[in-house]
Parts: sequence; C-alpha cells; structure tokens
Amino acid sequence: MAERSADWLNQALRDLEQAEASMQADRHEWACFAAHQATEKALKALNLALGQQAWGHTLTRLWAAVPDRGALDPPPPEALDDRLRLLDGFYIPTRYPDSYPEGTPGEHFGRLQSEQALFHATAIVQWARAALAQLRRGA
Repeated sequence: MAERSADWLNQALRDLEQAEASMQADRHEWACFAAHQATEKALKALNLALGQQAWGHTLTRLWAAVPDRGALDPPPPEALDDRLRLLDGFYIPTRYPDSYPEGTPGEHFGRLQSEQALFHATAIVQWARAALAQLRRGA
C-alpha cells in the first residue's frame, strides 16, 4: 500500500483554510469543526508516516497512537494534550442541534471559540508539517 501521509497533511492544510473562511463568514460552528478536522488529519498523517494507520476521530487517542512520540523533531507544541482536549470538544456539538437543550450549533458558537480553535489547530498542523518534513529527510 502506498504511503499517503502527504495527502493527509495537504487536506489538513485545506481544512485550516476552510476554518479561516468559515470564521470570516461568521459560521463559527463550522470554523471550529474544520479546525478539529485539520488536526485529526495532521495526526493521521503522522501515524501514517511512522508506519501505522490510525482510526477514529478522538484527537487525544490519535496522538496517543503515534509511535515513538518522544523522538519527533521538532518536539510537539506546549500543552499539546490540553490543546487536543479543547479541539475534541468541537467534534460533535458544532454539528448537531441535540447537543444542546435548545437552539442550533450556530447560536452556541462565536468568534472566541473559532479564534481559539484556529489558534490551536494551526499550531498543531504546522508542527506536524515540520515533523513530517524532518521524518522525510531522515528516511
């Protein structure tokens, strides 16, 4: 099977662009979800580059599945686990009205959440990009 970590990373970068565009369009629920998706795809790219396929959508589990995490260069962003937990909170409630007692996700997410989601997702995706480049140089 072909190694496709570059494809996953490239889609992560596109998802980050979508998160920014959604935030600018005041679609903050979609900005938060796209930020989660970008991070998910970047972590799956790391897993693939290190020889394994990771399944699922929980960012903390995708990170825990990365083999030899301590050897990654550059090292992960500060407080990565907390950043992943924050972004994991955007996976379901950004899309489903029944995540709240009333109202739509669009009513429950605003600029503050989308700015935070973009900030953390960008840091993680850019770090993964650098780590993947380093892995390719070392291969």
